[in-house]
Amino acid sequence: MTVLKVEEMHCEKCVERISKAFDKAGLTYEVNLADKTVSIDGCDKCIATAKEILDDLGF
Repeated sequence: MTVLKVEEMHCEKCVERISKAFDKAGLTYEVNLADKTVSIDGCDKCIATAKEILDDLGF
């Protein structure tokens, strides 16, 4: 599992936006608002996709 730091994640709405986008992409993940992290379970392509999604969402 790869942990990505998402400093710009501040509220449950942020978690909801990330979760919706990751679900749509079919990623296996965990979002932790308290730690401001997203853990991605998958291959390098999955991690790259997650980073791209976060960038597109403004994180």
